[in-house]
This record gives sequence, C-alpha cells and structure tokens, in this order.
Amino acid sequence: MSNRILSISGLRGVIGDGLDPVYMTQFAAALGTMFRGGRVILSRDGRSTGEMVRHAVVSGLLATGCEVLDAGICTTPTCGVLVRHHDAVGGLQITASHNPVQWNGLKPFSADGSVFNADLGRQLLDLLAGPTAQWTSHSDLGTLVQLPSSSAVHIERVLSLVDTQRIRERRFRVVLDCNHGSGGVCGPQLLEALGCDVVTLGGTPDGKFAHPPEPLAKNLGGLCDAVREHQADAGFAQDPDADRLAIVDNQGRYIGEELTLALAADFVLQNRQGAVVVNESTSRVTADIAARYGCEFHRSFVGEANVCAEMRRVNAVLGGEGNGGVIEPAVGYVRDSLVSMAYVLAGLVEKSTSLSEWSDSLPQYVIVKDSLTCPASAVPAACEALRKRFADATAKDGDGLRLDWNDRWLHVRSSNTEPIVRVIAEAPEEASASTLVRDARAIVEACLDPAG
Repeated sequence: MSNRILSISGLRGVIGDGLDPVYMTQFAAALGTMFRGGRVILSRDGRSTGEMVRHAVVSGLLATGCEVLDAGICTTPTCGVLVRHHDAVGGLQITASHNPVQWNGLKPFSADGSVFNADLGRQLLDLLAGPTAQWTSHSDLGTLVQLPSSSAVHIERVLSLVDTQRIRERRFRVVLDCNHGSGGVCGPQLLEALGCDVVTLGGTPDGKFAHPPEPLAKNLGGLCDAVREHQADAGFAQDPDADRLAIVDNQGRYIGEELTLALAADFVLQNRQGAVVVNESTSRVTADIAARYGCEFHRSFVGEANVCAEMRRVNAVLGGEGNGGVIEPAVGYVRDSLVSMAYVLAGLVEKSTSLSEWSDSLPQYVIVKDSLTCPASAVPAACEALRKRFADATAKDGDGLRLDWNDRWLHVRSSNTEPIVRVIAEAPEEASASTLVRDARAIVEACLDPAG
C-alpha cells in the first residue's frame, strides 16, 4: 500500500490505489469508537472525490453512534473552529491538502479544535490495528445534521483580530487564487468584509485545479500575471484546503510561503509580544524578527501537531510553519490562511507601506527545497553520512537531521505525508543554499544505491 500513508496526523492516499471506501469506513469507525459516539464535525475540501469519501466516512461514524454535524465544503481551519463552536468531541476534515488531484485523505481534530497530537494519533492507530470497532445496535445509530453557513463563525473570529475599519479605509485591491479549493467558500468573503476589491481566480470549490495544487512559485505564474494586470496591492494563493498561504507582492513578484509567517510575526509582535514557535524547516527570518522585538523563539519538529504542542508548552502568541501556515491560538491551534491574509493587510495599514517594500525590509535569506523518493528505512544511514560529511556543523537529531552553521542550515528528513525525503537548506545567497541541497541530495542518493 505505497499509495496510502497513515500517521498520527491522519490518512492520505490515492483513490482506487490504496485508498478505498472500505478502509475509510474502518478509519471513521475507529475514530467514532475513540469519540465514544459523541458529536463530530465533518467537513471536506473541494476535491471531486470528496463526496464519495464523505459517504464512506458518514457510514463509519453513524455506525458507531456519532452525532455528525456535516459542514459541507469548508477549509481545514474552519473545521477546527466549528469543533469548538458546537462543543463537539472532535472533527474530521476530508482533505489531501496540497497533494495532486488523485489523492484524498482524512484529518482528525480533537475536542479543542486542534489537529491530533501524538498521543491521540497513537490511540487512533492502535484502534485501527486492533479488533473490530464498537458498532452500535440499530436503536443506537448516530444522526446526521447539515450545518448552514458554516464559514461565518470562522470569518467573524478572524475579523476580531484586526482593526477592520482601518483596513476598509485603504480599499486594497487583492487577487485571490483559490485554485478551485475550499478557500473559495470563505476567502473572498473575508476579503470583501475587509473592504477589499477582490479578483478571484478559481473560486468554485470543485477540485478542478487550474494548476498543480501546491502554492509554489512554479505553479503561480498566472497569479503573478493577474496581480500586474489588475495593479493589485497583493496576490494571495491558498492550497486546496486553505490552511496554507503563499504571497505575491504588488509588483507581481512571488515572495513565497516562507515570508507568510514572517510578515504575520512582524505585525503581531509589534503589537503583542510573546513567544513564537516554528518548525525545524522554517526560515530563520522569523527568528530574527522575534529577536528584534525581544521575544522568545522556539523550534519544534516538523508537523502541525508538533508546532502546536510546543506553542502550548511555551504559551506562544503565534506559531506556524514555513509552508505558509500561520497558527493563531486566538482562532485555533491549526494553520489558517484567513488569519494570514488578515494579518498581512493589517500590517500594510500599520506600516503605511507597500507589500514589496515591507518584504524587502525583512532580513534576507534564500531557502532552497528539494525532495526525492526514498524509503524511511534508508534515512538513518543517510543522516549519518551527512553528519560525517559536514562535521563542522552543529548537528541536531530527532526529526531527521538538522545541521547548523553561523550563516546557513540544512535539514534532511522523511515526509509525514508523502513517501519522500525532503532536503532543505537556507543561506544568505542562493548559490550557497543550492550547493548545500545538491551535495546533500547526492549523499542521500549514494546511500540508496551504494554500488552506484
């Protein structure tokens, strides 16, 4: 089952090749058993396979006695917000995030509206590996209720974070690329509530991606062109479940996912100081910003659940990942593109500047990311070879291997969501970062094929 990935964070797989209705019903039944038949929020992104997955999941939840509140097509952070709003015991978002169109998946939420932590994830995995789920009798089957206007609660919570009147007065023009994902059900509405003149690309949440779904520079040429054509103040790109945000500045220049968190931190910490948490693969620009405001800075292992756990431990005011995922505890312990958009616009108002000027004023680094197909079993040997090759670096184990120098770093680790190894490096110049990635990739490949 190489095309089915099961972890403490949930399930992803290729429909018809590893991910089938029988297994998804078993997953939902295990979750329903874990939730003891309580109230569960169910939602999905806009993928065309979502309706089939929904039926399989509903069957498993109802058969274990759950009261299912079906929110329909929603963003992943909206699911978390709704769990808390409706006092549910948990939630389940049907999504494969940025994976290609043939993928789908299941992402569970705990009662506090956050993704599963390691303990809850292991409990679910144990249930899946164990005996049959606790099926109910005919008289104790669960119920299914449709929730109307599911995104309104989420939008209101985000609007409460910023000075909406000041943002409205600026009358920003924004191009929003929803790419036919679930961001289309709330992204334009949020921006309009902030008084923006919104040009929406791919606003119908039908899963018919107009370009590859991961919001990378190579996939967002159309957004860059649209920003220039409409002379917009900003371009925003959401991934299919709208928990991540990439940004294009007012010149039509892709400034990336890494700066999404940095811009949010630069706005938040200027007004509300406190600890910040990012993962091991996130740019050091956010660390520099935290230092500028005299704030604590912490790194966690990669993974939303790991970031959230560390945020709770240090009582962080903000956290996130360099993939464009900002986590604002006041809304929920989940990555949220709506929070990101609101904070960027609020920052533009407060700093009285353009997006290009603001991003250029931040510490400048170049981050280079690569990946290669590699079984997780080969990673330890690759990390040991990397440690020997770069003996002058400070090494940190636990989440693959992170190597730090005074002016650059390298991180090599197995992905939690795809059968690949990620190789990421950052340095002040692109040549240095690219060289690190190239050399590290060669070392990993040599471990895969020692004879080669």
